[in-house]
Amino acid sequence: MTENRVEREAFIELLRGLVRCKSPYFHEEEAMAFTLDWLKKNDLPGRLYEYYEAKETQFHGQNVVGVLDSGRPGPVIYLGGHLDTVNLCEGWTYPPYEGVVEGDYLYGVGALDMKAGDAAILLALKRFAEKHRLTASLGADAPDNGFTGKIIYQFVSDEEGPFGLGTFALIRDNVDGVRDGADFAIICEPSAGFTGAPHPCICPGAKGGYNFTIRLKGRSSHAATPHLGINALTDAGAVMVELEKLEPVVDPKLGPSALCVINLTTDGNACSVPDHAAVEVFYHSVRGETVPSIKARVEEAVARANVRSKTEVVFRGALAEGFDGGFMPYCTDEEDPHIRVLADSIRDVCGCEPNYSYFQSIGDFNHIGGLLAIPTVLLGADGDRFHGADERVNLKSACEISDIVYDFLERIYY
Repeated sequence: MTENRVEREAFIELLRGLVRCKSPYFHEEEAMAFTLDWLKKNDLPGRLYEYYEAKETQFHGQNVVGVLDSGRPGPVIYLGGHLDTVNLCEGWTYPPYEGVVEGDYLYGVGALDMKAGDAAILLALKRFAEKHRLTASLGADAPDNGFTGKIIYQFVSDEEGPFGLGTFALIRDNVDGVRDGADFAIICEPSAGFTGAPHPCICPGAKGGYNFTIRLKGRSSHAATPHLGINALTDAGAVMVELEKLEPVVDPKLGPSALCVINLTTDGNACSVPDHAAVEVFYHSVRGETVPSIKARVEEAVARANVRSKTEVVFRGALAEGFDGGFMPYCTDEEDPHIRVLADSIRDVCGCEPNYSYFQSIGDFNHIGGLLAIPTVLLGADGDRFHGADERVNLKSACEISDIVYDFLERIYY
């Protein structure tokens, strides 16, 4: 169905502009301003949505949001991406913020994760709107365009940070009716690049995740007489050994749950037995697991450590009512009719069958597919070195993602 393909040079120009915007999480203003300006220059609806998270971070954040709304009943499709990146790491041999092209790869911080996905969405929207005379000024009044329903698109901040605050705020405040649901959601995270499955790759589900801390309270004494105290730090070591022995919960689609100790802290004084310690854990969950069920398993492991310190398992608090402080796992049925349409678009654009894989970590898609229960897939470019030096995206695959999204919209709405 695709009548033409996105121009490689146009894609490079847009992606290079996004990469040149330094946007580590909590510092996304430049990328938000660039994206909003691009929407306006291309006569697409868009606005800046500002939010404040008061409970944990006191962060003032920004998202760019927009809707192509026909004003008539019809399919509701959600397109989403994040504009933030991880912080710059050491080891780069390419300029990290220039978008250098070498062969079929573009290099830069966030090039793969996920500014290429953002560029793919933006250019697909531009082509769709131009073909059907949908503009910021006319919108639903465009004559005889045949468009019914609406397309919600949201580009968020702080996906790479600790809470996914940008998407959290949109759901909390029901921006553009996102909490009311949609028929289908495509998040252009790099599905092939992340999972290692060949491009084109559809990810119909993802593991969830929870952060918790095991706090241990012992009793201090002089280090010359450790038997008179209770060493919270060595007890923490025994607890970590038992945590490593926990058998994973296995999901037929998502695979096994995964537990990882990510931090150990203590407050021991010089020449003293430490009386406090804290073991911080990140737990990737699968369907059927809840905070109470995970906590019960962890407490059983702590009990098996047979430590003398008093222990407490504390999960990270929820930011607002309706959130449990974590990321809910989800799976979309591979036979969902929208996935079948998406597969047809992939066949048309790429000339091959889609691959299917399930995402092993977390992101904003957990809020969309898990919390809101919108049928959600990840569909993104190939590449490698994400979250590392010399991150790069395969340009041919990234351009094809834009073509697939555009073709999908054509099939859904016309």
